[in-house]
Amino acid sequence: MPGPEDSVPEAPRGPRVRARDAMMAIGITLVLLVVVKGSSIREAGEELQPGLERSVVLAVGRPAGWVADRLPFADASDRALAWLSPDEKGGAGGGFTESGGQVRERSVPAVTPESFDSAELDGTPKPPRPLKKLLVTGDSLAQPLDVELARRLADDGVSVERDPHIGTGVSKSDFVDWGKLAARQSRERTPNAVVIFIGANEGFPIPAGKQGKVECCGAPWAAAYAFRVRRMMNTYRRGGAARVYYLRLPLPRDRGRQEIARAVNAAIDVAAVPYRAHVRVLDMTRTFTPRGRYRETMTVDGVQRIVRRPDGIHLSDVGANLAADIVQAAIRRDFRR
Repeated sequence: MPGPEDSVPEAPRGPRVRARDAMMAIGITLVLLVVVKGSSIREAGEELQPGLERSVVLAVGRPAGWVADRLPFADASDRALAWLSPDEKGGAGGGFTESGGQVRERSVPAVTPESFDSAELDGTPKPPRPLKKLLVTGDSLAQPLDVELARRLADDGVSVERDPHIGTGVSKSDFVDWGKLAARQSRERTPNAVVIFIGANEGFPIPAGKQGKVECCGAPWAAAYAFRVRRMMNTYRRGGAARVYYLRLPLPRDRGRQEIARAVNAAIDVAAVPYRAHVRVLDMTRTFTPRGRYRETMTVDGVQRIVRRPDGIHLSDVGANLAADIVQAAIRRDFRR
């Protein structure tokens, strides 16, 4: 029978590690973790559900991430260990986090804060100031909308300047170049709101660089038209000093003109995307030609009324009154009275 002393294991051979050495090794490991992967601790905490565990992890992760963000070791370690977890969905380049998250692809323009309407983000419109000067412009479609808006806003102390240019169009520049006109109107009149209703005379070929002139109404024509409209919108908004209310077209009666109007409306929608903070696209199509159906009359205050003129393009006085309701409601959302 072995004695009690025989059951005691022998001490390990070699140098012995003291408790202080173990604590030092743990400390060094923690420092390396903070320096190299501090941001990972912070990101892990931010992904946790609200609660005590998330609060504890973030209490460590946020200062650790702050330190790691200011040192170059994290990127170096990622490059050194990248072979351990290769990207299965693509090669180098194109990552969202390259260059500090500010990577720019040549073919992809940057998205700016001006692309977002603050009311859509937080649900609370932020009227910049009282409306003092309103410009109503466009082609013949802007009449008699301009008169109706001037009458309605007179009591609010708003100066309404009416400047329609009959027979003109964005797709033709032989008589009026709307790029130059928009610049002159903005420079000379300095309105803090612009209503533009134009599109009765569109469909003309548009120069498009190496493509030459593109014919209406396919995607190349709509793209060229949208670029012109976008330049106008950018001019009228004056870097955010003004709000722009651009009206989509109610479909005309003629089938051929309907094709043009649809291309114009699609172009207007695309043109406004970078400037949604300052540009409002107001839909006349849904009001006057719901589901793409032309109608001369519609029910207004319980009575059937004529809303289009005999030419099948323009709005009647009653129709212009309805359009003014839509414009005025949009203005009231943006400006204090």
